[in-house]
Amino acid sequence: MRTGSFGLVALLVLGGMVGLDRAAADNWPRFRGPNGTGLAADKEIPVAWTAEHVLWKTPLPGAGNSSPIVWGDRLFVQSATTDGRQRMLLCLDTASGKILWTQTVGGAPAKTHMKNTLASSTPATDGERVYCLFWDGSACTLHAYDFEGRPVWKHDLGSFTSQHGAGASPIVFADKVILNNDFDGTAVLLAVHAKTGKPAWQAPRQAFRACYSTPFIRERPGQKPELIVASTAGITGYDPDTGAANWHWTWKFSAKHPLRTVGSPVGGNGIVFATSGDGGGDRHMVAVKLDDAGGRTTPSLVWEDRKTLPYVPTLLLQGEHLYAVNDLGTAFCYVAATGERVWAARLGGNFTASPVLIDGKVYAINEEGDVFVFAADPGAFQLLAKNRVGEAVYATPAVSNNRLFIRGSEHLFCIGRPPTR
Repeated sequence: MRTGSFGLVALLVLGGMVGLDRAAADNWPRFRGPNGTGLAADKEIPVAWTAEHVLWKTPLPGAGNSSPIVWGDRLFVQSATTDGRQRMLLCLDTASGKILWTQTVGGAPAKTHMKNTLASSTPATDGERVYCLFWDGSACTLHAYDFEGRPVWKHDLGSFTSQHGAGASPIVFADKVILNNDFDGTAVLLAVHAKTGKPAWQAPRQAFRACYSTPFIRERPGQKPELIVASTAGITGYDPDTGAANWHWTWKFSAKHPLRTVGSPVGGNGIVFATSGDGGGDRHMVAVKLDDAGGRTTPSLVWEDRKTLPYVPTLLLQGEHLYAVNDLGTAFCYVAATGERVWAARLGGNFTASPVLIDGKVYAINEEGDVFVFAADPGAFQLLAKNRVGEAVYATPAVSNNRLFIRGSEHLFCIGRPPTR
């Protein structure tokens, strides 16, 4: 539930599953950064910090769990007024934290889950426009703005119904904005043209309860990119140009009812990892191997976990290992290919924000605003630091240009090395 110019160097997740343009040290253009991996190549983010490492702290109007995204010297984040009458897209200067402009649309108060807000969707950008999903309490609309805050287009998606409220986030790939618009009773994967907002394609999915996971792009050398979507219905690979389904794996649950996806899928080494759960405590994580032999993809379950892995926070894949922090505050390391647990360690607190991995270290923030930093090391759990934000945190942080941006309940924080005097 929680996204200069594109650099030219490629950052690759091992195994060729996920290819990333080099946005790592420069841009963080969508939920969980480049291609939704949560991985950053920045080398100078402080591990332990003091007040001098808080480069700026900007009060944000209203409330929201939208994560910040960054492109060059611009940061974008969504919010909603506390009376529920307006939805907002804010643009901040990354150097100073100054709010440069705010765009607002009308809305109404609406019921949400206690950990959700009226502004939980994370925007996305391609460096030309910023795209955001607004839920007015009844219906959802995709909006596009240029970097000066001028409206470019809007695309009405119709009514949205869920006991938990809205919170899905769009992505941008090539010339299209893509959204998994999944809610109670209706689920449609859709794409619109980034320049105009006109429909490009739609692909219906089987609907259960609202899902909020964000897709990613699977890239393999010599083959066409593939859009990977996970929801209660299962995991599907789509042609991002047409919306045609290439393959599908159906999710089968042992719980009394189908579970919902909130955390987003990740992939690497020929495997897609997806998580699901519900508020009653049921959990189901799956590792689905994609066999591409003969030019056709055949998905198969290689391992699963029905007890310990997270429901809301998204997983991290680094090389041959999977790292996770579950909702109840336990960190894990698994062998990604087999599901063998390497270690587990209790951090403390409850977690809604997804962790990010920066230069071989996992940064995980609990709801109380404690920032745990531990080594992404399969050898042993090593807690490197515990920092405090000083207010509640439910939004996944962003990383860009050796700065860590944390959206708290009241402020947006910029953490980095202080300038040399």
